[in-house]
Amino acid sequence: MEQVPALDIPLRIGTRGSELALWQAHHIRDRLRARWGERLVIELVLITTDGDRIQDRPLNQIGGKGLFVNAIEEQLVSGAVDLAVHSMKDLPGRLAQGLAVVCTPPREDPRDALILSPALRATMKAEKERGELSLATLPAGARVGTTSLRRAALARRQNPGLEIRQLRGNVPTRLRKVQSGEEYDAILLAAAGLTRLGLAAEIDAALDPEGFCPAACQGILALECRQDDERVRALVAPLGDPDATTMAAAERAFLSRLDGGCQVPMGCHATLTGGELQVRGVIADPSGRPVFSAIRSGKPEDAALIGRELAELLLRLGADQVLDALAHTMRA
Repeated sequence: MEQVPALDIPLRIGTRGSELALWQAHHIRDRLRARWGERLVIELVLITTDGDRIQDRPLNQIGGKGLFVNAIEEQLVSGAVDLAVHSMKDLPGRLAQGLAVVCTPPREDPRDALILSPALRATMKAEKERGELSLATLPAGARVGTTSLRRAALARRQNPGLEIRQLRGNVPTRLRKVQSGEEYDAILLAAAGLTRLGLAAEIDAALDPEGFCPAACQGILALECRQDDERVRALVAPLGDPDATTMAAAERAFLSRLDGGCQVPMGCHATLTGGELQVRGVIADPSGRPVFSAIRSGKPEDAALIGRELAELLLRLGADQVLDALAHTMRA
């Protein structure tokens, strides 16, 4: 017989205050209540991170992935909150000591999305209707907004004539910027965030992961708590999805081996087909060339090993030179 965890003790969920972060926190709150009933007391605690405060500089210049996580993890460690709901792609390869990701819900669409300004959408209506719209078909000089070094590098590889521009802000803010057409002709965002916010209709083209490898764990939520908090583990366990957990294990192992963050243009994408796990990895020079890409496959239970071996393979192929050059640039 299943042991029911204590429900009358408030469960405090730490979350950022952006529209997407709040959607994610509310989604997990609602799923927990659906599983455990209204007796479960849940409180949302809004936490402002450095990534929320600093909006005038690219992420790779101000600290990378931890910018959206560190403040929340501090609150977890201190006991001020009990559970954090993250976009897993925001998590560094290594978590703060004493914390653990204890649940991985089902994955949303992992692909990157291309969104056009109204003017460019009208110009490229025929290409869109034929299903031929892509970064490669955008006109030379098109101004494409993104904060991600990975997206910028892969976009340059597909279409060297693009003008890549920095783009910060939450999802609605970024959409407003491209809709005005003043600074951007197109922007790149995660399809998952748009879908979760009910904005999937804004997507002009979802980019094929084979040619435009997503960020590690894009579209996956991570539920993080104190490692020894058995009550929270029991509460969130029913929300987990085995396939998402397997894919996350492979992609995070890849990320951890390379110590990758926002400062490195890299992607990793795992799929499960017929009981086989296939993992694709990409490391790119910020200019778009060279790009190192490889695939490893194996059993789902070996997910972490496959991810690490894929990272090692890319390093042997020459990606270590890209990483060394980037590290030297950051030190300078």
